[in-house]
Amino acid sequence: MNLFIKNVNMLQDGELAPTNVRITDGKIDEIGQELAANNETEIDGKGRMIAPGFVDVHVHLREPGGEQKETIESGTKSAAKGGFTTICAMPNTRPVPDTKENLQLVNGLIEKNALIRVLPYASITIREAGKERTNLQELKENGAFAFTDDGVGIQQAGMMYETMQDAAKIDMAVVAHCEDNSLIYDGVMHEGKRSKELGLKGIPSIAESVHIARDILLAEAAGAHYHVCHVSTKESVRVIRDAKRAGVRVTAEVTPHHLLLTEDDIPSDDANYKMNPPLRAKEDWQALHEGLLDGTLDFIATDHAPHTAAEKTNGMNGSMFGIVGFETAFPLLYSKFVKTGKWTLQQLIDWLTIKPSETFQLPYGSMEPGQTADLVLLDLEKEQTIQADAFLSKGRNTPFDGWSCTGWPVMTIFGGEIVWQEETN
Repeated sequence: MNLFIKNVNMLQDGELAPTNVRITDGKIDEIGQELAANNETEIDGKGRMIAPGFVDVHVHLREPGGEQKETIESGTKSAAKGGFTTICAMPNTRPVPDTKENLQLVNGLIEKNALIRVLPYASITIREAGKERTNLQELKENGAFAFTDDGVGIQQAGMMYETMQDAAKIDMAVVAHCEDNSLIYDGVMHEGKRSKELGLKGIPSIAESVHIARDILLAEAAGAHYHVCHVSTKESVRVIRDAKRAGVRVTAEVTPHHLLLTEDDIPSDDANYKMNPPLRAKEDWQALHEGLLDGTLDFIATDHAPHTAAEKTNGMNGSMFGIVGFETAFPLLYSKFVKTGKWTLQQLIDWLTIKPSETFQLPYGSMEPGQTADLVLLDLEKEQTIQADAFLSKGRNTPFDGWSCTGWPVMTIFGGEIVWQEETN
């Protein structure tokens, strides 16, 4: 299908300007206000914004092994509804993509069931058990996006150092969930005033920041690209900032929920507010915003983590960590930060598109002739309430149910094909 998308607005030098977009054979052919249709299927953008499809390098699709929570099909449908066209799937599946055969299994499922582009991570250790390292070279040759044991931190410094050395040799990134298990103390939320008020065990900030500080020094010694997942504390921001100034090749992401909420927003012993890392204190929240604006934190990633209802209904102590994020990311961030003047629209789009792509040297996240036509149409005037029951994800676990937001994806195009569009009456 060749498409001609007319009457849209795209960001040019930070401002929205009217244009048309011609898509031929799955690629962007031409962009320009004076273009006219030439026997293509026409789409009237009705003055909405057109942007590159969003790129999310931190997602959980659960398949294989956790299909009751999410499948590749349901997860990619949810991602497409949220405007995402490239997502990178974490390896905490069963089996874990820790061997050539297991990674090929995952790639086969992706090829069969994904609506959009899914790039799979491979694990650092066998079964993510932290005891025996995987064959990075073989995993790279079979399509690994990068290496991580996301969900658990690599506890042994020597193992992380050797992994970084091997990854540096083959120009691959080591991506880390940073958590020192000896400092968790069976916590279920941030150790702070709210945990004391609720009578729940807390996870101290140093459980994260100590691990990051260790890994940064290892990455410097190994000459590796080291990427930090879901940064949540002011101390973590500080050590990453210092490392970047020292020339260490470290990059980092922050999630929408850590930008939107703090421990003070947790209303009760409600597991919809249970995520790892946990919602932190107001001063951590402030440091995350400052870090994103000054480039210490490179981009935004959702950490989409679906669970069944049963796994999220037993309070903080008895429920799983994690919330879903695909379908709420853009409207929440646009409403709370762009509409209020705290960020520019260009900044938000960059943090969801070109910044993650550049960090991992991916050829996505921008709109240029000749590129694959991965695009999203955004209605910046549309007001709507977040309804968890209407999610395309199997997961309904979100603290944002009922929030009213402005600015919603209305159509997602992947490789020149419409993979999702809003229902119109």
